[in-house]
Amino acid sequence: MDRTGQKLHFVSTTDWADARIVPLAGDASMRKYDRLHKADGRTAVLMDAPPDKGEDVRPFLSIARHLLSVGLSAPQILAKDEENGFLLIEDLGDALYARVVVEQPELETTLYEAAAEALVALHQGPSPEGLKAYDPATMTQLSSLAYIWYQEGVTGKDPVGLEAFTGMFDPALQETTGTPEVVILRDYHAENLLWLPDRQGIARVGQLDFQDAMLGHRAYDLVSLLQDARRDVPPALEEAMIAHFIASSGAEPVAFRRAYDMLSVQRNLRILGVFARLCMRDGRPHYVDFIPRVWGYLMRSLEREGMVDVRQRLLNDLPTPTPQALQALKEKCATRPLP
Repeated sequence: MDRTGQKLHFVSTTDWADARIVPLAGDASMRKYDRLHKADGRTAVLMDAPPDKGEDVRPFLSIARHLLSVGLSAPQILAKDEENGFLLIEDLGDALYARVVVEQPELETTLYEAAAEALVALHQGPSPEGLKAYDPATMTQLSSLAYIWYQEGVTGKDPVGLEAFTGMFDPALQETTGTPEVVILRDYHAENLLWLPDRQGIARVGQLDFQDAMLGHRAYDLVSLLQDARRDVPPALEEAMIAHFIASSGAEPVAFRRAYDMLSVQRNLRILGVFARLCMRDGRPHYVDFIPRVWGYLMRSLEREGMVDVRQRLLNDLPTPTPQALQALKEKCATRPLP
């Protein structure tokens, strides 16, 4: 039975067997989504996460249960086939933060305050068992993607300066971020958050794409939210939300801000590499168009206190994403598939 046949069979075993199936947009992974429509107007979402493409629905199920247990709005699970990678989940709607901010810009501060407060609540709750640590060693390894994919993709040469970078960046992360301590969702941004104004408090923030959760520093998801690779977040709003988070969480301001800035550098280096890889390996060239914004976040954070050595290293090693550099990446689109 092919994948479509497996999907239809799964749906036929649920209460939604008679529903009309309409494709939804996927994401940067191999997962695909459909919306199921019943004749009475009810809807649900079908997640298709093929195990043979490296997908696994079990982390999604585990983190969804955890988020619901602390009062956050993750989708309720309506039906599941863990072995074959199918989930039928609650439809939280289409009011993505990215859309609401465009349609109702006067809500921007309200939305971001609610998202920051949801993180505070998440961090105050217990951590589920079994989560891996997003520790300095892991973060440094992922930051190196900027060398392995972005630098090499632009220059066409083997990575230069990578060993020197990792040798300085790991201890810098250790000094500023320490031991992982809270749940981090790792893709906490406007394309993965839904506005649910009919709910109350932190439940107004609908959660999507959280299956890659790990244990990390409490500033990580705030960086993800406020330095969004896909939309411009006004710098004044970023600063206001950092202050709001610090006040709401009781974090020590100086140490928190140092960690925030270092995690900004880490995250944006990783994204540079991931977006180059999505083009070169996976044939998704539109991700290259986000690179200048990511680079801008990186440069801004490198101007912060304590970044002199890291800044000098990165400016020496990584090419600026000029139009010519971005075109060089696009010309390598889909030329380096996995073996």
